Amino acid sequence: MIYRLKDIDIGQKGRIIGFTEGDKAYRKRLLAMGLTPGVEFTMIRSAPLGDPVEIEIRDYSLSLRKAEAESLMIERL
Repeated sequence: MIYRLKDIDIGQKGRIIGFTEGDKAYRKRLLAMGLTPGVEFTMIRSAPLGDPVEIEIRDYSLSLRKAEAESLMIERL
């Protein structure tokens, strides 16, 4: 089943399986940050209004805006 980052609870693990259709330049930016299909992450925290969220990926913490997070398609682990 395909989820969005907002559907993942704090402390839960997930795997990126792809991106939604959208701006190719924006997708390149996410790929450059290490958000590649197949990579696993852990949800660390979310701001009170859900923007930004922090994930741990490839041994570093990454904060994403809500719009950035919405373009990721993920699966729960």
